[in-house]
Amino acid sequence: MKDRIIDLTLPYKSGSPGFEKSSSKTVSKDGWNASTLTFYSHSGTHMDAPIHFEVSDETIDQIPLDRFVGRAWKIAVPATSDHLLITPEMIMDQLVDFEEGDSLLLHTGWSGRVGTPDYRDKLPRVSEALAEWCVSNKVKMLGVEPPSVADVNNLEEVTRIHRILLGNVVIIEGLTNLDQIREKQVKLIALPLKIAGGDGAPARVIAMESLE
Repeated sequence: MKDRIIDLTLPYKSGSPGFEKSSSKTVSKDGWNASTLTFYSHSGTHMDAPIHFEVSDETIDQIPLDRFVGRAWKIAVPATSDHLLITPEMIMDQLVDFEEGDSLLLHTGWSGRVGTPDYRDKLPRVSEALAEWCVSNKVKMLGVEPPSVADVNNLEEVTRIHRILLGNVVIIEGLTNLDQIREKQVKLIALPLKIAGGDGAPARVIAMESLE
């Protein structure tokens, strides 16, 4: 049995917010090509650690590896309006076979707005009720397309939602290509850079579909 692999990771390129790439070495001058990369820890496709909002002292390098791999459900919740608030009622009919320990991928279509002001400023948000549901039902990973699970322009909201989730749920933000997932259920693998003491890190995230 083979697997179909879908890359859910945004590319880092010049001009991406929070990322800079400059030439460090060249073949003509030094014998090889190499670059100097500068990242904001929560730019692009990335993962949050509990210390990000001081939920605990756990840093990105201390999170057990088994929390980065698991069964995930693609949940369709189209962002038909700006600042959409996603509630449990909006997704329950798609979670009939959900089991504790599974992960969720919220497919809003928001990655289509990457590179626009709306991507950051009008994003769909996870409601407090949905955050609490994720914790109560032991969701392993919660993946979203926007750069945050909550309104980054509202400190009270972004703090509250992250603090609810980060004690128990691994947050993955800035996903893309969820539209390429054909099945409702996939194997999700999300591996952050192992940054000692990191509050978060860029991550390479893939979904795997089994092919008969």
